[in-house]
Amino acid sequence: MTDPKPLVDHLFTADPSAHVFNGKLYVYPSHDRETSIQDNDNGDQYDMNDYHVFSMDHVGGPVTDHGIALKADEVPWVGKQMWAPDAAEKNGKFYLYFPARDKEGVFRVGVAVADKPEGPFKPEPEPIKGSYSIDPASFVDEDGQAYLYFGGIWGGQLQCWRTGEFVQEDYETMEASGDEPALAPRVAKLSEDMKSFASEVQDLVINDEDGRPIHASNHDKRFFEAAWMHKYKGKYYFSYSTGDTHFLAYAIGTSPLGPFTYAGRILDPVQGWTTHHSIVEFQGKWYLLYHDTSLSGKNHLRSVKMRELVYDGEDRLKLAEPQP
Repeated sequence: MTDPKPLVDHLFTADPSAHVFNGKLYVYPSHDRETSIQDNDNGDQYDMNDYHVFSMDHVGGPVTDHGIALKADEVPWVGKQMWAPDAAEKNGKFYLYFPARDKEGVFRVGVAVADKPEGPFKPEPEPIKGSYSIDPASFVDEDGQAYLYFGGIWGGQLQCWRTGEFVQEDYETMEASGDEPALAPRVAKLSEDMKSFASEVQDLVINDEDGRPIHASNHDKRFFEAAWMHKYKGKYYFSYSTGDTHFLAYAIGTSPLGPFTYAGRILDPVQGWTTHHSIVEFQGKWYLLYHDTSLSGKNHLRSVKMRELVYDGEDRLKLAEPQP
């Protein structure tokens, strides 16, 4: 098949989180902007400072840009770098979860609230207590309980939180590298008002097929960033990016808190350094939203794309057509 076109080309978007609200497909991406900062492992070149929300009535139809839904200077605690966001709906309100560096340079997760899925969103004055790192992904289960998944190593600082407290000296280690399990993503239950954690933050364990946690040396399978959760036929599908090997992988479990068992790859490496995605059901079909740099040729200027997903006879995920 031919490579799909970006959903929008009037600005650069990345890290798309997709949800169906009020019968429409809404996409909450980060907003890349031009910068002279050189690419580095700290991610300084990803210098985003606001969010746009997009929607469509049907796949392949016009995409509406609802404009700026939230910007950095509206959030008292934010220093810089508003990275990959996500959104959720509960009790008629809409919640935008977003990571950013605070005034001390530590990544935290904030939340903002709106009456409409497109916003504008009003931020809480402080980040979620107990939150850290990047890439928040919200999931509201069928029983109404909501969860927040988060974490990313290297520039995302997850390696600094091994003890539950921020240790700056651990930043240079970047990731687990000894004879030990890979660093795990984090998860916590959200409170009824969706603005705080209702449980302790815990590791989300991803086991290999042998039943043991994926080893730190297994870069093709281990978690790096870009948490996402969806549910299919009563099972929970946790998908993520392997980061420096650039696969989108997934694991399956019977509880939203894990443990999960590695189940395979969804997408091979795309053009550009990063890969980040979401998975959503819309109008009877499943879709993968992701990004690449085919429009710009620059790692920090990405564009969101969309492809159909299907499940095989064993409920494993795959692209509806072969990868281009």
